[in-house]
Amino acid sequence: MTITGTGSRATRALGVLTLALFALLALLGLVLSPPDAAMGEAVRLFYVHVPAALASYAGIAVLGFGSVMYLWKRSLTWDLLAAAAAEIALVFTALTLVTGSLWGRPTWGTYWEWDPRLTATAVLFLLLLGHVAVRAAGGDVHGRARRSAVVGLLATVDVPIVRYSVDWWRSLHQPATLSKLDPTIDGLMLFSAFVGIVAFMAAFTWFLLHRFRVAWLEEQVEELSLADAIVERRAEGGRS
Repeated sequence: MTITGTGSRATRALGVLTLALFALLALLGLVLSPPDAAMGEAVRLFYVHVPAALASYAGIAVLGFGSVMYLWKRSLTWDLLAAAAAEIALVFTALTLVTGSLWGRPTWGTYWEWDPRLTATAVLFLLLLGHVAVRAAGGDVHGRARRSAVVGLLATVDVPIVRYSVDWWRSLHQPATLSKLDPTIDGLMLFSAFVGIVAFMAAFTWFLLHRFRVAWLEEQVEELSLADAIVERRAEGGRS
């Protein structure tokens, strides 16, 4: 498998679609969608907060899958996929925390509480940050991949805790609104949230494709550099 670039006709089309979806989301979320009866204008953060959280879950699902596949197959391709997904999930988790804090100020009267869901999400962010740090530490590629896979699986385990924390413990955070068979929001607000989810999932897919290809190219460069260094060392040994 040889990758000579990170773009393709399909990814360019996906990029255009993603930009169009975000433009539609901005129109719906900032202009057309009405304020909420209880939260007022703060509801507009909902169209970013929830999609960003779901995109982070998608990234962690890919991270977990890639980690399991690496531990099973010992193929660095799965390790690179997991690493790409972890970096993207880290960004979306950070966005989830920031928008959640901004949402909490007018809703709860504070930017932060050690609420079960907020705390579990903060732990998730730290685990993803730890995954990135483990990979940045370097060392033997397979040793690094094994350590990264373990951290990736820990992050995967934390996702159900984040998801069901509002049901398991007393929480300031409101319960699920979109996953119910009868959502508690409707009309244009529900449609805006749906567009937001599609837009963020499209963005996640676009980022994942490009980040994986960049990681693959970096791996190819490292292998070529190592091969060249071995050839040079052997040549030096033959002359001595």
